[in-house]
Amino acid sequence: MTTPGGKKLQFIPIIHWNPLAMPQRIVLASNNQGKVREISQLLAGQEREVLPQSAFDITEVEETGLTFVENAILKARNAAIHSGLPAIADDSGLEVDALKGAPGIYSARFAGPGASDADNNRKLLAELENIPQEQRTARFQCLIVYMRHGTDPVPIICQGSWEGKILRHPQGENGFGYDPLFFVPEKNCSAAELPAEAKNAMSHRGKALRCLIQALSHHQC
Repeated sequence: MTTPGGKKLQFIPIIHWNPLAMPQRIVLASNNQGKVREISQLLAGQEREVLPQSAFDITEVEETGLTFVENAILKARNAAIHSGLPAIADDSGLEVDALKGAPGIYSARFAGPGASDADNNRKLLAELENIPQEQRTARFQCLIVYMRHGTDPVPIICQGSWEGKILRHPQGENGFGYDPLFFVPEKNCSAAELPAEAKNAMSHRGKALRCLIQALSHHQC
């Protein structure tokens, strides 16, 4: 095709850019290697590279919230501000009915600041020493927050929970945290006895992350 003056017109194809089709770097607001491993496994194949905040020398923010969602927002905002990247943060913990929901948001430090998983498990067993098995019901809760940037006014918030009971002795070598004490009735074993793939299919974090993946697929994130 030519112009009235005889010049040939050149057509340039229009390319519609879809940011969801591009690999994206996301910072994970955690230095907990167990969480980093699980979340990376669950996001595998999503064309998103998950980087721990330690890769940016980001110091963990103080968890001053009184709920899981408040703490997750604090952590995600801190990571997004200091990395300049979108951020994912989760705040999760164990709720034991006989302890009125404890350890709850204090799950990681149930036995005190700097407590190890073994310390927290010992304290939990001591607290439940005289509680009969039928009253040892509990659940893991996970709140995951995705923030596009540090001042994102509408973060994506997803929740997942996992019902079970607390055993009287640790069982299994997999997982982390309270997994050796968390009995999964459907599998007749502890969470620490489940292979990673089976645990991710059932766990509170797996449920929350699948919710997040679905939400991200509907957002230009």
